[in-house]
Amino acid sequence: MRSISFVSALALTVACVSAPVIARQTTANPSAAAGVHTDLPRVAHPSHYTIAITPDAANLTFSGTSSVDLEVTEATEFLTLHALDLKISSATLTPEGGMPVPVTVTIDAARQTAKFAAAQPLTPGKYRLDTAYTGVINTQPYGMFALDYPDKITGKDVRGLFTQFEAPDARRFAPMFDEPIYKATFDLSAVVPATQLAISNMPVAKEESLEKGLKRVTFGTSPKMSSYLLFFGLGDWERMAKDAAPGVQVGIVSPKGSGEQARYALDELAPLIPFFADYFGQPYPLPKLDNVAAPGQSQFFSAMENWGAILTFERILLNDPAITSASARQNLVTTQAHEVAHQWFGNLVTMAWWEDLWLNEGFASWMETKTTAHFHPDWFPLLDRVGGRETAMGLDGFKTTHPVVQEIKTVEETNQAFDAITYQKGEAVIAMLEAFAGETVWRDGLRSYMRDHKFGNTRSKDLWQAVEKAGAPGLTAIATDFTTKPGIPLVSVARHTCKKGVSTLSLTQSEFSIDRKDEVAAKPTMWKVPLLVSAGGEPVRAIMDGGKSTLTVNGCGPVVINAGQLGYYRSLYTPKMLGRLKTAMPTLAPVDQMGLLQDNLALASSGYQPYGPAFDLLAAVPGNGNPVVAGSAFARYVGAWRALEADPVAQKKLAAKVASNYKPRLIALGFEPKANEALPDADLRSTLISGFGTMGDTDVVAEARRRFATLASNPKAMDGPLKTTWLGIVARNATKADWDAIRTMAGASNSAVERQFLYTLLGRASDPALAKAARDLALTDTPGKTTSAAMIVASAGLFPEETYDFAIANRARIEELVDAQSRVTFIASLANGANDPGMITKLQAFKASVPVEAARPVDQVIGGLTEKAKARPLFVKGLTGWLATARK
Repeated sequence: MRSISFVSALALTVACVSAPVIARQTTANPSAAAGVHTDLPRVAHPSHYTIAITPDAANLTFSGTSSVDLEVTEATEFLTLHALDLKISSATLTPEGGMPVPVTVTIDAARQTAKFAAAQPLTPGKYRLDTAYTGVINTQPYGMFALDYPDKITGKDVRGLFTQFEAPDARRFAPMFDEPIYKATFDLSAVVPATQLAISNMPVAKEESLEKGLKRVTFGTSPKMSSYLLFFGLGDWERMAKDAAPGVQVGIVSPKGSGEQARYALDELAPLIPFFADYFGQPYPLPKLDNVAAPGQSQFFSAMENWGAILTFERILLNDPAITSASARQNLVTTQAHEVAHQWFGNLVTMAWWEDLWLNEGFASWMETKTTAHFHPDWFPLLDRVGGRETAMGLDGFKTTHPVVQEIKTVEETNQAFDAITYQKGEAVIAMLEAFAGETVWRDGLRSYMRDHKFGNTRSKDLWQAVEKAGAPGLTAIATDFTTKPGIPLVSVARHTCKKGVSTLSLTQSEFSIDRKDEVAAKPTMWKVPLLVSAGGEPVRAIMDGGKSTLTVNGCGPVVINAGQLGYYRSLYTPKMLGRLKTAMPTLAPVDQMGLLQDNLALASSGYQPYGPAFDLLAAVPGNGNPVVAGSAFARYVGAWRALEADPVAQKKLAAKVASNYKPRLIALGFEPKANEALPDADLRSTLISGFGTMGDTDVVAEARRRFATLASNPKAMDGPLKTTWLGIVARNATKADWDAIRTMAGASNSAVERQFLYTLLGRASDPALAKAARDLALTDTPGKTTSAAMIVASAGLFPEETYDFAIANRARIEELVDAQSRVTFIASLANGANDPGMITKLQAFKASVPVEAARPVDQVIGGLTEKAKARPLFVKGLTGWLATARK
């Protein structure tokens, strides 16, 4: 391993120019693949792009030229490429060995395409399409976009440029065949200020000095890849780098002055290259991998896997000891693992069309957890899969759900596919399938899949076939069930007996639903369900097929019918069995504690069983147990406390009960971080402080105020991993003077991350007048173009009705503050916390104003609010009844 060093743009060129050159892959593009959707006529496909751009950052425009080497496969009168927000000033078409001929250009803005027609029809053969054009630099993260942020040294605002092309936004950068299956190689060059660092997928091949303080930067030729993976970035940046494998250098690119804040991410990044190369059986095929810190944020994404040049927002990538919390450090590690996993699963092998997006995102989510468990087992990352599964089931239980593999035909439908079904259900199903196949067989199947399809495109069935061939017969049938059928299996214990140390279980399978319980009970979907059942002895694996199963399991202990929680299904037990599980709760594996808790609260909420047993399990989670489980259970209590807002007496009783179980844990942890403590303990401390602060614990609130008061004499007094936690409590309980002080701190900060956080805090105030002031401030330029939306989201936490009304009243201005991909979702989601049934009528009116294909997020919120109106009173009744009878 070579030494770590900071390198300038010139040093980056020198360091990487001798790296292996990637030859152009000239394999024919499978653009005529049968059954793969396309928005373009299947008459041509690209092999190579040569793109040259000159950005004008000050005026938020750029000019460009593009040459596309392509092959026409059948006679046609015109070529159609994607193009959006581009003004094409000239275009010519040159047949191989011939002379360029002018073509007419017809833009179809609605279809986001440009049609290029020559005077004579085109015959099959090879051509080059040359265009000159201008484009727009956006102020939200899509296409090419600009982020303004304070320089870390001078505090003056500076501007960086970045690109974000997933899903279909490479068409904003140049005319392209902007669909995953149209893979090609790319040559990119840019004319930029001589003092700035330019980054793309490949290392710099050469730099040329130009007049007026400019330079031309030419990057190496990329491997064959989909257009959405292209990247360009430019700014006043520095790069910390190290060697990760022979011929592969990794780097963290960050704003100048970041210094050692990049080291933690770099040290976590380097080992990922050999780890993934070994796991997938394929070397990393580029000479470098950068992770670029963007000082902003998005309501649509947090990081992007551009091949060789990952983009991650700074708050998730840099480790600033003044403000980075324990959970933020863990998020840094898992996010980076997710994006590096994509370099193989998604970039080297890519889904043929967006309907198989889960092949990218579900697998990267699964791999990020697996990778974190490998490098940081003491963080208990596998427990997070239970929470992820629960997030997915929170969508999958409604009639508005969709299959993992879903039909997608439009840009809007593509944008909506980036949801918990794609990510978290995808991860849960993959984890279940890996358990079914066995880790070795599963890995061998993935290696074959990568070997056979590298630099190509696939569909889900290609993966299933590879794993079955590796030694997992029957996997395709299970995988097809869980990826093509929406919804959640419900596995119930009909009968349980135990004789001579052997348990006999009669199980039935139905379907769990949040809003269609009776309907699905009458006609449930059937799945082939992999089970892992334990009763105190060796667990038993089985496949439940046809809706009924009888199993014998060694042991007469408490039965867990989803042992290890790798199955994607709800588990319904008899009252007697729940009683035994309650008693055994402290001794069960942490993952089963979490799974049982999540399952039973969800089952009670949807009317499958009373609330009492679920709350009994919650109370049985030991406050001094696994820190991840304890934090999850505590968070459930805080949510329950908020639900009792109309009953202060019940709130006080619940708070006392919570304090009796969890305050000793907080006292043991202390208010101050400890040297070399385990990250889960540090994170639990933050969770407990924040939760007790929400519930108005006098000790915690007083400590928050004491610490805040010290800022008057020492602005750095609160610096450290708990800074965001303590300030969150202050903001919630803020007076006008507190609110003004936080606003002043935000404006004075030289840290983009801290500035964003402090402005966002203003929206969390529980004082209605201050929350309104935050919303009004969000519509100004003061917080920053990508911070305002976060302030509005923060305001919706306590004031959903008022915030939603504010967004509708200022809709045009609000939409300017949000990524183009997420505008409908953003506005609808502001109403998620509403308790007023009148909000449903408002959402229905909003739905009528959006295109039909964009309405799913609105329907999901309407469905959630409709169900909440029924379930919330029952929850409160069940909770108060339980409190009246439960022991202290």
